[in-house]
Amino acid sequence: QVQLVESGGGLVQAGGSLRLSCAASGRTFSRSAMAWFRQAPGKEREQLATISGSGGSTYYFASVQGRFTISRDNNKNTLFLQMNSLKPEDTAVYYCAASIGPFYRLGQKEYAYWGQGTQVTVSS
Repeated sequence: QVQLVESGGGLVQAGGSLRLSCAASGRTFSRSAMAWFRQAPGKEREQLATISGSGGSTYYFASVQGRFTISRDNNKNTLFLQMNSLKPEDTAVYYCAASIGPFYRLGQKEYAYWGQGTQVTVSS
């Protein structure tokens, strides 16, 4: 089992920045690829970025490429998402998720463990 707890969400003006954190426990963190997803009201959950267990490989989806950065600190069992140049359309609940293997994966079904989510609201 893996427990994930997100933090760092909040209200920010367009053009601003936020840094989300996801604290993990219950399994060797470095063995799990991790990802960030988000879900806006009335929309499907969307994968944003993913990172391998070692942190050596990352993948970004087009909607956040160049604005968001995923990283991890395996010594502190923590995943991060640095979000810059935020837009009102980035408003959503943001979730971190853990896979059961170390290689980064694309798609919700590849992630077995999920946090409860943190709200990010970007005002115009």
